[in-house]
Amino acid sequence: MTRRPAAASVRKRVAVATAVAVLAAGTFAVGAGVAGADSRGASGKSPGKTATKAQVLGLFDQWNAALRTGDAHKVADLYAKDAVLLPTVSNHVRTDRAEIVDYFEHFLKNKPVGTKVESVVNVLDRNTAIDTGVYEFALTDHETGAKSTVKARYTYAYEKQPDGTWLIVNHHSSKMPEG
Repeated sequence: MTRRPAAASVRKRVAVATAVAVLAAGTFAVGAGVAGADSRGASGKSPGKTATKAQVLGLFDQWNAALRTGDAHKVADLYAKDAVLLPTVSNHVRTDRAEIVDYFEHFLKNKPVGTKVESVVNVLDRNTAIDTGVYEFALTDHETGAKSTVKARYTYAYEKQPDGTWLIVNHHSSKMPEG
């Protein structure tokens, strides 16, 4: 005797299969659009090899080194002209260089040193990559000298520029909600 699965179980499997199919179709469509732009040369980005995950991880090291200089302008140089920064310790969204410099002028007073705890890199194409994960910042209060650590989630979206440099186009960082 053959048992038929319960109707609720069948509906659940159909819903999951449908969601996977929709996600796959959307991913294919986005990928085809990106591939088409690259193959036509209409993307306006520099030709070349796709970045490796190690290279993308190295972009954080450059950013962290810029923090250690204490120079907000050097940090801001790593952001695209139209970048968006959603910073860890500010409620204000930063959407231009002056606002990004302003944020780092205040943040750098605490001598931040970042350390990645967990990182997931997605290289989307030869001109676009995303690095997402968790990092910690060792901070020193500029007034009291008290030391603290802030653990935060982050996302960096990078875009390769026509001259071959990689710049941050979107950076979101927020304190961990637990702990």
